[in-house]
Amino acid sequence: MRVLVADDSRVMRQIVIRTLRQAGYDWWEISEAADGAAALEHVKTEQPDFVLSDWNMPEMTGIDMLRRMRAEGIETPLGFVTSEGSTEMREQADAAGALFLIAKPFTAEIFRDTIDPFLA
Repeated sequence: MRVLVADDSRVMRQIVIRTLRQAGYDWWEISEAADGAAALEHVKTEQPDFVLSDWNMPEMTGIDMLRRMRAEGIETPLGFVTSEGSTEMREQADAAGALFLIAKPFTAEIFRDTIDPFLA
């Protein structure tokens, strides 16, 4: 499973990756992107199996990246890991085709409980 983690904070990307490994996804091949525009290009060229993205990033937000992906016919599954989890954000994520939205702070158990159903 090739996974892209997109977040403008290098520290947060490392926390997400560490939490994925703690959740048992240590067999995943994980790439990183520092903003939405770089993540979109990575999705186009590398075609990962799954994307975990922050919402608020420079160049292009995570929700704008997801909307562009879908507009261009890219159906790569995407979930958000972000600092906010408002009802409005969750509705926007659902409408754009996101699988889920995990709000920070998160744990390995939250990752497993949220991601496992989509892997089955």
